[in-house]
Amino acid sequence: MGGGRPASKVRTQVRVVRGDRVEVRGDLLATEEPMEIRLVAGSHRKTVAVTMRTPGHDFELAAGFLFTEGIVTHREEIARISYCVDPDLDPEQRYNVVNVELRTDALPELPSLERHFYTTSACGVCGKASLEALRLRGCQVGPGPAVEAAVLRGLPEQLRAAQSLFALTGGLHAAALFEGGGRLLALREDVGRHNAMDKLLGWAFLEGKLPLGEHIVLVSGRASFELVQKAVVAGIPIFCAVSAPSSLAAEVARAFGVTLVGFLREDRFNVYSGAERVRIPAPLG
Repeated sequence: MGGGRPASKVRTQVRVVRGDRVEVRGDLLATEEPMEIRLVAGSHRKTVAVTMRTPGHDFELAAGFLFTEGIVTHREEIARISYCVDPDLDPEQRYNVVNVELRTDALPELPSLERHFYTTSACGVCGKASLEALRLRGCQVGPGPAVEAAVLRGLPEQLRAAQSLFALTGGLHAAALFEGGGRLLALREDVGRHNAMDKLLGWAFLEGKLPLGEHIVLVSGRASFELVQKAVVAGIPIFCAVSAPSSLAAEVARAFGVTLVGFLREDRFNVYSGAERVRIPAPLG
């Protein structure tokens, strides 16, 4: 069967214009391809999402998406995750379809997915109705660690140093998981900020590390509602972003007791909620 596994980056040729000079040289671009997530239970199968993603860590992406959407809650519910080998499928798309086989003969109820997910690389489907859905699911965030301000300030440099694909292409979002003391545990990259988060949480889900009640997440861009929502589902008490939060992200953080930090750059940051977890030195004088 043909159709190779897609790479996370592709080569291209660009014309670099500097003033009146033009230079032709090679460049690398982050790959963006669709990925279909299918649920399989006995003889039943159903497509639950199609997302534009950067190939790599696809099984973690599928597991993270299913977990944060409440379709699976424990890794034992999943028997196997694999690429589709359906003979009717275009061989070129083999690695763009992921089957998640459940340990049951019946598909679960999918009320939250009746809108039939199609997510882009920029943002998923979200809104205030999802806030109430989090409450109905019983999502909780524990007390979590108290973190020194100096620890938070040191996180962005660790994230940048670990972003191998971003260093090559300059076109990827990242989500990183840290211990309360600031040690980097895992980082995932993707053209989509929500995909990067799903890959990270999918890793934690498959490794049996959930809930993440003593951990910190840092994302390379803004703090959107959807990203903070996913952090709440995973029980993450401290959510940091290099850029700004949205109003709804701040609302979710306050509602569930998440410490929300934005504009975490160089020696400064803003705390939008949960300031009790951040140890800030008393001002002089």
